[in-house]
Amino acid sequence: MKANILIKLLLSFSFIALFSCSGPEYDILILNGTVYDGSGSAPIETDIAIKGSMIVAMGDLDKATATRIIEAKGLAVSPGFIDMHTHLEPIMELPSCESHVRQGVTTALGGPDGSSPWPLKSYMDSLEVKGIGMNVAYLIGHNTVRKNIMGLENRAPTEEELLDMEAQIDSAMQEGAYGISTGLKYLPGAFSKVDEVIALSKVASKYGGIYTSHLREEGLGLFDAVEEAIQISAKADIPVVLTHHKAIGKPMWGESVRTLAMVDSSRAKGLDIKMDQYPYTASYTGISVLIPSWSMAGGQEAFDERATDPVLRDSIKNGIVFNILNDRGGSDLDRIQFAKVEWQPELEGKTLKYWAEQKGLEPTVENGADLVIEAQLNGGASCVFHAMAEEDVTRIMQHPQTMIGSDGRLVEPGMGHPHPRWYGTFPRVLGHYVREKKTLELSEAIRKMTSLPAQSLKLTDRGMLKEDMRADITIFDPETIIDKATFEKPHQYPEGIDFVIVNGIFAVDNGEFHDVRSGMVLQKN
Repeated sequence: MKANILIKLLLSFSFIALFSCSGPEYDILILNGTVYDGSGSAPIETDIAIKGSMIVAMGDLDKATATRIIEAKGLAVSPGFIDMHTHLEPIMELPSCESHVRQGVTTALGGPDGSSPWPLKSYMDSLEVKGIGMNVAYLIGHNTVRKNIMGLENRAPTEEELLDMEAQIDSAMQEGAYGISTGLKYLPGAFSKVDEVIALSKVASKYGGIYTSHLREEGLGLFDAVEEAIQISAKADIPVVLTHHKAIGKPMWGESVRTLAMVDSSRAKGLDIKMDQYPYTASYTGISVLIPSWSMAGGQEAFDERATDPVLRDSIKNGIVFNILNDRGGSDLDRIQFAKVEWQPELEGKTLKYWAEQKGLEPTVENGADLVIEAQLNGGASCVFHAMAEEDVTRIMQHPQTMIGSDGRLVEPGMGHPHPRWYGTFPRVLGHYVREKKTLELSEAIRKMTSLPAQSLKLTDRGMLKEDMRADITIFDPETIIDKATFEKPHQYPEGIDFVIVNGIFAVDNGEFHDVRSGMVLQKN
């Protein structure tokens, strides 16, 4: 009898101990959401369980327990968005990455357009120490490496210089870069020939990297520039992304029909050619993009000297006139909008036409060209160029190999007069183009933001919602998500994104941003 009582007491104590020690099964439960897994397939209503930084269960989990339960009925549950083209340069000053995270972005690819941090490894190490609000990965920039070795010289590299550039690309790839980027419209990339780019791309290809390119031309020379990128893909055996793909300038409006046909033709031949795109009809870059590249060889001092020579200045001016009429100028000084002007901040948000009239000048293309020279002599400026057609934006967006990339720079309210894409790219696609214009189905838009970029970067643990994937998740209301940033008032965060989870931690919780810095510095294996 005493033995039976003792056994019952031991069993009772064991049950009490087990009950008192057991806690919630999971850290986070997301219940009853409309889950878009990222593949492009139709959504299903299901539950997701997160433990630590991982998705550990999916299915009917209404009996499960968790430290935090999110009732997601009526909300879209998506993989966190992956931005294929991000200007991360301010990340040391803005490590929370709020302007991107509020868009639902959980991973961003930096180092675009030929420019990247150098040396890459020490820079990435410092980011890990600092802590960052989203995951970041980097490309190694061709322009950065060329400038390291050759400065701004307008010539082909010597054999030794090419070997030095190859060594720097090799080093960066070993340190975790995801590929190489070029900015062949910018200096010093504009001075390179295709053979140089192929040689350097072969180094990145050896490590399984990708090649992304701000093409040599996006206006009248667009077709040749796309063909050059296809040639690089073939000869370097490397996947290519035509980054922020567009057709610039009135003479080229509608010509995306041909560039997309070129992409399809190259893919039919076995080449891996994709694109990324931002959902706006205006670009953003330095005002020097209007200036002939030859006049910028050697840097600012060399340009200053050429601009004082009457003959050379006349040639520079003629080149700018041509670009205003046929390229980023959009044939109208009112289409060139100042964004950041350190030497005259009151111009920010105003146009080149406004500046001409302020100075008492007729807003002619010729006077505009003189003002562009003046702006560059003052140290340059960043501008928004309203020089694209909506039909091209829509057509490129609908192509199955187009991913979404903001081409946005990290920003916070009060920093200049940025392009609205810095705040609104991803919500604009989902709100304006999916819900309002019905350009894309929601599942397809999400694929372009998640699994397609993840596959391009060979990220095996992100970009899809399934068990054993990283818990990078964006939860939004498909009926209300929308960008708020405009060209007139760009400093506005989007609406309709309720939760953003980065590696299992809430960075946006019930619409409120939290500076938790749960992002990781990703390095290619």
